[in-house]
Amino acid sequence: MTLLDTPLGRLDGSAATLGELTRGQVALVVNVASRCGLTAQYATLERLHQTYAERGFTVVGVPCNQFGDQEPGTAADIAEFCASTYGVTFPMAAKLDVNGPTRHPVYEGLTSTVDADGAAGDVQWNFEKFLLNPEGTVVARYRPGVRPDDPAVTTAIETELD
Repeated sequence: MTLLDTPLGRLDGSAATLGELTRGQVALVVNVASRCGLTAQYATLERLHQTYAERGFTVVGVPCNQFGDQEPGTAADIAEFCASTYGVTFPMAAKLDVNGPTRHPVYEGLTSTVDADGAAGDVQWNFEKFLLNPEGTVVARYRPGVRPDDPAVTTAIETELD
């Protein structure tokens, strides 16, 4: 089974795989939270999604409540917040764990990827980003403090889209 074949429910409760959420596109998979100091990254993620969508790119938001209880809401709460506050149109997965013994299998695969400093392992905080090519291979990892519109991120996206 590949990373794209891994079951990953949608925020609306319907079944999906990571591949169904990415739809064979270049994808930026991001663990998100509504009550975090980095929550404003939602706006930048949506702009990134809109900028590159026609070229075969998507963002996939993955709500997670493991960091400071910053995503405590229900799926309906999260969906309402994302739509009304940031106009999010990119796919959202069901809330899940990204670290520890209850880490979702998608994150088992993602966290084995090293970041720019050569470090793999646990997600550090909300808004950690993983760039996947259309085949589902992780080609880059960006820690939470790296903004979605950082030139390193946009250059990597453009490289994968070319």
